[in-house]
Amino acid sequence: MTDLGESRIGRRTFRWGERTYVMGIVNVTPDSFSGDGLLGGDGPVAAAVEQARQMAGEGADLLDIGGESTRPGHATVDEAEELGRAIPVVRAIRAALPAMPLTIDTTKAAVAEAALAAGADAINDIWGVGEDGSLARLAAAREVPIIVMHNRAEPRYVDLVAEVVDDLRRAVDRAVAAGVPRTSVIVDPGIGFGKTAGQNLELLRDLGALRALGRPILLGTSRKSTLGKVLDLPVDQRLEATLATTALGIAAGADVVRVHDVQANVRAARIADAIVRGTWHDGPA
Repeated sequence: MTDLGESRIGRRTFRWGERTYVMGIVNVTPDSFSGDGLLGGDGPVAAAVEQARQMAGEGADLLDIGGESTRPGHATVDEAEELGRAIPVVRAIRAALPAMPLTIDTTKAAVAEAALAAGADAINDIWGVGEDGSLARLAAAREVPIIVMHNRAEPRYVDLVAEVVDDLRRAVDRAVAAGVPRTSVIVDPGIGFGKTAGQNLELLRDLGALRALGRPILLGTSRKSTLGKVLDLPVDQRLEATLATTALGIAAGADVVRVHDVQANVRAARIADAIVRGTWHDGPA
């Protein structure tokens, strides 16, 4: 297996291959597909801090904060509104959890820049394979890691897995050309983005193909519609399906899993790591 080395995200060093890391999702939105958006009630900043503390206590290794829903058919949010949603939350969580690595989930360079200034440690670019290189240039300038996710406007492919790998390879190369060290780039196959349910399953089946990129793999399947379509279940009943993809994803080479239900996924990841990575060692009875 390729040695992926290590990446520094905030105060923490992530040593790839030793174990799977769990990323908790903090949605500062009113319309998250998963039903966990924090703008539906009073005091979204306080609610976000409470959620972040809970996720940290349950074993999250890093938190991903987003102020715009990316679900299919989501309402577009302008820059000012996204800044107003996300930045106070980034600032508050940074104050509450000084050592917790934080990533900002956005497509807008101005939002990413403000989030980094408020205490975020890395950028999560859901259009990492797009032509706009502004987020990669910002990551290079601020010397922070970037997650490049695969996405397409339409789910049209001739050879799905090969095209996803090729698109991500070009995205990694563009980030490196912009000045981001290769060791600071993480790839995400973009389950649920620009793909049909069948294509998502096919990509999960051959997730190991992404190992050819030589970069850590982030997998985000938590509560997604493909799981609901397979089981014919609503979003609030997809935990077991998520855990199955967590375990199978780790077996295929995932290094980070991005999830809503941290505690359950941490437990699933630890068991998967014990089997796949041999991280648990038997001692005297």
